[in-house]
Amino acid sequence: MGAVTDSDSSKAKRATARGRLLPANQEFAVFATVAVCFVAMALTMPSFLTLGNMFALTRGISVLGILALGMGIVVIARGIDLSQVAVLASTCGITVVLLNNGIPAPVALGAGLFIAIGIGCLNGLLIAFVEIPALFATLATGLLTLGATRALVLPQLIVYLGPENAWLQQFGGNLSIGLPIPVIVFAVVALVMHVFLVHTVLGRSIYAQGDNPETAWLTGMPVRPMIVTEYALSSAIGYIGGLVMVASTSLMHLQIADSSLIFDVILVVVLGGISLTGGRGGVSSVIAGTLLIGILLNGMTLLNLDTQTQNIIRGAVLLAAIVVDSLLHPHDEETSKQGL
Repeated sequence: MGAVTDSDSSKAKRATARGRLLPANQEFAVFATVAVCFVAMALTMPSFLTLGNMFALTRGISVLGILALGMGIVVIARGIDLSQVAVLASTCGITVVLLNNGIPAPVALGAGLFIAIGIGCLNGLLIAFVEIPALFATLATGLLTLGATRALVLPQLIVYLGPENAWLQQFGGNLSIGLPIPVIVFAVVALVMHVFLVHTVLGRSIYAQGDNPETAWLTGMPVRPMIVTEYALSSAIGYIGGLVMVASTSLMHLQIADSSLIFDVILVVVLGGISLTGGRGGVSSVIAGTLLIGILLNGMTLLNLDTQTQNIIRGAVLLAAIVVDSLLHPHDEETSKQGL
């Protein structure tokens, strides 16, 4: 496959434009729903607008949004990454262990990032070159990563950040003006991702790949290397989200890989307007979906709903979002090849 040509870039720009225009109405509807839900909860739940709950809400939204930004890249390209949370838990757990053992922070952080990118590249290689459907490849690598981490590095489920590494906790705190730092991290990652997807050749090519993979391949786009890059980015961004999680809680619980977090991330992406058929949506879609799901999860917590009820609500909303996405953007033969 050749390099991306000017003709390829023009096609990618048109695909980017379609990707940003088509979900506009859905994004508007989601933002409107966010406003309605926020007002309704503020009026009916006395504890919703408290300072403590607002901090908890913004931190939860920040981590969820960062993960969704990484997931959004692969979904725009007609993929999916079920390994993201398992990679997050494993690599951040390893990073905390290294920090607690006195390894210099740049080395420990770099090692975690390197492992995360490596697992992402493995996902991409299995999907692009071995042609394993993304659903099964990422599910398998997630289980493999978590199992290897438990067997070789972290036999315990929880690893706590040592007091000598309190500097990392500052990234989970607030600025002097009261603004939570995780929100700033989310905003910076969102801005970088927006610039990448809209204003770079590779970003626009991802839209073109998702819009029509066959055409992208025939026009000379390096589709297979692009897939490897997309999954590497998903894992790397997930690692950043994991570090924010560690900074906010001073620990990493490996059992988070068995939680519903990965489904919340997918729900954010699909509900916000990034279609599972690829080529549509963007950073604004992720922000819309993150706000809605973040508020919904926070409200269910305040209502003290049991886990089963929360899972029923999550599942119903996710199913509804997938049905709507399927009706608005029917799947085709190429989508089926992606394992979606």
